[in-house]
Amino acid sequence: MSSSDATGETSASLQNIPATYARLKRHYQQTLDRITPHILYRWVGTTVTIAIFELRIVYAQGWYIVCYAHAIYLLNLLLAFLQPKFDPSLQDDLMADELEGGEGDTPSPLPSTRDDEFRPFVRRLPEWQFWLSTTRATLISFFMTFSTVFDVPVYWPILVMYFCVLFVLTMRRQLQHMIKYRYVPFDWGRKTRYGGSPK
Repeated sequence: MSSSDATGETSASLQNIPATYARLKRHYQQTLDRITPHILYRWVGTTVTIAIFELRIVYAQGWYIVCYAHAIYLLNLLLAFLQPKFDPSLQDDLMADELEGGEGDTPSPLPSTRDDEFRPFVRRLPEWQFWLSTTRATLISFFMTFSTVFDVPVYWPILVMYFCVLFVLTMRRQLQHMIKYRYVPFDWGRKTRYGGSPK
């Protein structure tokens, strides 16, 4: 085989890389689109993946730093999932500034307080992004446990205790915020259809 033939095959294979990447990316997106409506099955699969990852940590007796970083990341995702997209405390400050600055103006016909209008709960992190980020982080963390580079020796009970304290303090602050601004991030219970009777 001549050197020109080898060069031609190499350039042809290099030209196929973007096409292959685009095809794999399209297949990945189609798979995500197919599983989007199956919320329960998605979360069951992610829970099983997390359980396998945790079992790997327990039986290997290592990679505690990876597990700790994974848990902190999931806690941050959970907080973003529970918080409203627009912080009510900032809206209260803006409304207070508007009321102070517009005392001499005519009153606006639009609702001026939170109780005057219906505002649906909009999450800072949508459920789909929460699931996708959780699954990706778990898979990345799981594959990190196969490399000894990430197996940093550490006294794991301190990490567990620190995470538990951090979780309790963070959730307490989040619950106080929910009680103060009277919002519930879940839509449990009966739903009413517009123009119809409750389900």
